[in-house]
Amino acid sequence: MTDSPEVFALAVLATIFAGISKGGFGSGAAFASSALMALVLPPMQALGLMLPLLMLIDVVSLPHYWRRWSWPESKVLLFGSIPGVALGVALFSVANDDVLRLLIGGVALGFVLWQLWPRKQARAKLPNWVGLIAGATAGFTSFVSHAGGPPVAVFLLTRGIDKTTYQATTVLIFWVINIAKAIPYAFLGVFSIEVLIADLWLAPFAILGTWIGVKAHYLVSERVFFGLTYLLLTVTGSKLFWDALT
Repeated sequence: MTDSPEVFALAVLATIFAGISKGGFGSGAAFASSALMALVLPPMQALGLMLPLLMLIDVVSLPHYWRRWSWPESKVLLFGSIPGVALGVALFSVANDDVLRLLIGGVALGFVLWQLWPRKQARAKLPNWVGLIAGATAGFTSFVSHAGGPPVAVFLLTRGIDKTTYQATTVLIFWVINIAKAIPYAFLGVFSIEVLIADLWLAPFAILGTWIGVKAHYLVSERVFFGLTYLLLTVTGSKLFWDALT
């Protein structure tokens, strides 16, 4: 991977993007990084590359939002997430690369459609049992594609919490989920020596992206940031679908 300047340059951009998203914008857009890498790497290798970087971003982000999360929502989502991770393990162990491409591409396009769906009024506050389902879905989609952000967003955006509380809650949730994913990823052979060496090279860019994200959380319009993200997800999701079906 580090021997290919083009692939490594794309990995740098994907890593910085993931840091910005997870550090300041609720983790949802970080999924685009995995989708980007899956365009040039086997999906399993792309997921293995990104997980240690996402975990590093979690660690760097956490002190900036320490105890600013909403604990009631966090408990519900985390309680549901563990069965979701287990389901992801069961599917991941039998899925081939094209199935993973379809899953990643499908989540990408589904996320964009959900965001663009017309809303005439604010959603009612979703009950806790929906949060359990959202947590389970997040655990599953996070395991198979690092795309747990959308189901968490569906639940949290109806709970009446402010932007920083929302951000802090996502940092806490995905810190725990990513730790839970790391052990089965290791047993599934996702972390090759080549991947871990590439992660060492990319670690400074993860920290840089996180720093930018934390600063941007208070400065940049989310509308502009996510508008670009939706475009990127549409392109990458469509490309992954095409690659899987052809």
